[in-house]
Amino acid sequence: MDLGIRGKRALVCASSKGLGLGCARALAEAGVDLVMNARGAEALEAAAHKVREAFGVDVTAVAADITDADGRAAVLAAAGPVDILVTNAGGPPPGMWTDWDRDDFLAALEANMLTPIALMKALVPGMMDRGWGRVVNITSQSVKAPIAVLGLSNSARAGLTGYVAGTARQVAGKGVAINNLLPGSHDTARRTAIDEMISKNQGISVAEATAQVQAEIPAGRYGTVEEFGAACAFLCSQCAGFIIGQNVLLDGGNVNATI
Repeated sequence: MDLGIRGKRALVCASSKGLGLGCARALAEAGVDLVMNARGAEALEAAAHKVREAFGVDVTAVAADITDADGRAAVLAAAGPVDILVTNAGGPPPGMWTDWDRDDFLAALEANMLTPIALMKALVPGMMDRGWGRVVNITSQSVKAPIAVLGLSNSARAGLTGYVAGTARQVAGKGVAINNLLPGSHDTARRTAIDEMISKNQGISVAEATAQVQAEIPAGRYGTVEEFGAACAFLCSQCAGFIIGQNVLLDGGNVNATI
């Protein structure tokens, strides 16, 4: 399927590994030139090199902390005008409601709400001027169904979701489509780390921990980064211009909801 975005330019945040890399690779496969960002320079350049080799697109790698004002400024300066923005940042640490204080919430808001908003404010006006743009924010299934131990993430990502709901409808008439992708459990290093934690806490093997979690997912498995990337690329495509302000779950049916 031709997504109609060959020659477009995209900024993909936190894209040296995991879901961000899956999105970058899917966009590159569709012919999109990339600005890839992550904090670790070595891993980022290695990932960027593989994307260049595999798909023949132009890739600019910018090692910086996208959640830091100076890092964000460096990324935006290197990116210049882009047609596609994929926001992404690691989630805050798990815990219980008694564990977190004001500073913990401020850090979560900075990373998972205020940073995506700052990136949209910087880049969406140019998209509007050019009459075309796509924004995909990678959030979490916890926006639809809160996860008790991820209270910081629940709060910050819900705030971003509310912002997008209003903003997406204000810019849609200028050809800019803003949507959110809500991942459930995917086969990434972070998922492996969580399974290892379950294994340690319950005194079972990692394989048993993985099987335990997967048994609760109707699809019976974890999602792949390739599946996630393909969904992102579709939302960034010419085909998705009438999809506005939506929250798309990719969770294997784990969230039990009618809507």
